Amino acid sequence: MSGGRGERRFLGRAIWAGEAEGRALAGGAALSFLGGVDPATGVVVEKGHPLEGRSVAGAVLVLPSGKGSTVGSYVIYRMKKEGTAPAAIVMGECDSVIATGAILAEIPCVDRVDVAAIGDGDEVRVASGVVTVRPRREGSGE
Repeated sequence: MSGGRGERRFLGRAIWAGEAEGRALAGGAALSFLGGVDPATGVVVEKGHPLEGRSVAGAVLVLPSGKGSTVGSYVIYRMKKEGTAPAAIVMGECDSVIATGAILAEIPCVDRVDVAAIGDGDEVRVASGVVTVRPRREGSGE
């Protein structure tokens, strides 16, 4: 981790080494794309999940890990085709389901990152395994 002007930089393992940026949607709990996310809307529907009711569409989804059925890979791919997928996925430990989905959908995905250090709403840029985080400015509404 390094960076200036409040910026933090993490070097992780690139699962799919594309580039994307957006606001962090930090979940704090494992998520299954099969049954946990509505692929038509991108809204998390898993009861009791910290992100329940929020949309992953266009966000940088930050999770400690994934869970669930291998069909979740194809849900991620479908979401990409429908425009409801996250812009990027940053994880503590990426499971094979999310890795396969990210690769199929060509969604930048990085793991081996300290996801607890990324706050909900932070500005995040993902590029070839490097995750750059700019904290959300307090009181700015951003």
